[in-house]
Amino acid sequence: MSELKELMEKFIELDEDLEEKIEAYLETADEIDEKFDKENEEQIDEMGEIYHEIEHKVFNEEFIIVFNQSGEEKEVVALIISDEDEESEEFVIPVFTDEEEANTAIAEFKEQFGDIDFECEKKVGSEIVADHSDDEDFIGLAVNAPQWDFVIASEDVHDCCE
Repeated sequence: MSELKELMEKFIELDEDLEEKIEAYLETADEIDEKFDKENEEQIDEMGEIYHEIEHKVFNEEFIIVFNQSGEEKEVVALIISDEDEESEEFVIPVFTDEEEANTAIAEFKEQFGDIDFECEKKVGSEIVADHSDDEDFIGLAVNAPQWDFVIASEDVHDCCE
């Protein structure tokens, strides 16, 4: 398993644990307060550090991206995340850490949208973000979607600490 996938799994595990704590806490309180934050400060800090590592890994990681080959030009597969009644269509680009993840997603895409011709290509995360940086509806990268709900915002993909 890649280091990026391990970091994402750790983050998801911590996030789910924190969500359970929040739900249990909200049963007895009206809102999250300083006491909750202090009791869980270590876990919250650890999640922040892991997410920051993920941001750096995504910048340099080589991903598999999927293109729809059915039209005249190949077009990158995008997942629309905005509501149908909204004017703009915000989207994320699904990227995959390995061929198995990409093939699983392609099977789901074909199940949802019919027998479409797909092609895979490898690209570094920073290149994918740069390719779509001019599109104001581009939100970021969805790593191993739709199996995982892990989106990295385009502005979070970076290589250096500030």
